[in-house]
Parts: sequence; C-alpha cells; structure tokens
Amino acid sequence: MELSAEYLREKLQRDLEAEHVEDTTLNRCSCSFRVLVVSAKFEGKPLLQRHRLVNACLAEELPHIHAFEQKTLTPDQWARERQK
Repeated sequence: MELSAEYLREKLQRDLEAEHVEDTTLNRCSCSFRVLVVSAKFEGKPLLQRHRLVNACLAEELPHIHAFEQKTLTPDQWARERQK
C-alpha cells in the first residue's frame, strides 16, 4: 500500500471533520508520519480517546506505517496555540 501525507490528510479531514491536518514529518519517509489534527470531534475527550479516534480512522493504513506520531487539538486549543 502506497501512502502519502496528502492521502492521510484527506481521510482525516473527511472522517473526523478535521478543520486542520498538518504533516509535520521532518524526514519525508513514505512510511513515517507525524501529524497535527484539529477537530471539533475532540471536544470534551481526553487525549487517549482522541488518539483512538485517529487510530480508528486510519485502521487500514496503520499496519503499513512504520512510525506514526499524532498531536490532537480542539479548534479552541489550536487557536490558542497559534497565538503563542
């Protein structure tokens, strides 16, 4: 399975209604990804539940990914972080 940052971005935006998905991977390895996902679906959910939502969304893709790091924020958290 050939994965790309664009493919993962589109899937997360569609399935999690993410308003922002950013690939923050430094080395651009095709099987290693670091993402920032901003979604209202994370409101009121602890970190573990947020990560489970992302993992469930990418359940078919994760077995083909060597390394996956995620940061999950609500829209309010993202707005505050951008103001820093």
